[in-house]
Formats: sequence, structure tokens, C-alpha cells
Amino acid sequence: QVQLVESGGGLVQAGDSLRLSCAASGRPFTSAAMGWFRQAPGKVRVFVGTISWFGGITDYADSVKGRFTISRDNAKNTLYLQMNSLKPDDTAVYYCAARRGGSGSISASPSNYNYWGQGTQVTVSS
Repeated sequence: QVQLVESGGGLVQAGDSLRLSCAASGRPFTSAAMGWFRQAPGKVRVFVGTISWFGGITDYADSVKGRFTISRDNAKNTLYLQMNSLKPDDTAVYYCAARRGGSGSISASPSNYNYWGQGTQVTVSS
């Protein structure tokens, strides 16, 4: 059984930083791209960032470029999202996602991801 478990969310003030982690278990996501998405109350889930299997290719939503950094440690089966200069608009539930093994291409579309975590809440106060 594939599992993705996010951690690291919390309540912070505007301008603070947080690092989210996503631990993958069940089987390794060999050659699979991974990504972060977020969903604010009453809104649809949207793309935040994505990273290729080896980590050499990344892409970000315009709203987080220059503030968020996605990375991964394949030896630990863990995905990260470093979030700096947080804003109240970043408040949302953050989800990590993985494509099926062998799907190494990055993607901003949620429909291209096969596995999802349960989400971690990030709240940024002004």
C-alpha cells in the first residue's frame, strides 16, 4: 500500500518560514516526479511546485516563485517544501503528490498524479 504522509505545517506570522516534509512509504517512487499542491477554504486545489526524479528540474506557481523551494531526498523517500516570506494568502491545506513510478516528467496538473497525502494545514496570520 502506497502512503504519503505530510508534516511540518502550523500557525506562523507573515514573513516567517516553514518547511514541509512528505514521507513516502509502501514502495519507492522510482523515477517518479512529485509535487506540492494546496487548497484554501472554498477553493479548488492548485499547483504549488513540482520536481523531477533526480531533482534537476523544478517548476513553481507564479505566486510562490522566489519564496518556495521544492527538493527531495530519494534515499530517504522524502519530499520537502521550504516556504519563506510567508503571506496570509499562503494559508491552505498543503498536499504532496506522486506520479506513478516511471513517470519522471514534472507536471502542474493534479490529474497527472496518482498518489496523494492527507494534507497538512498551514496558517499564516497577518
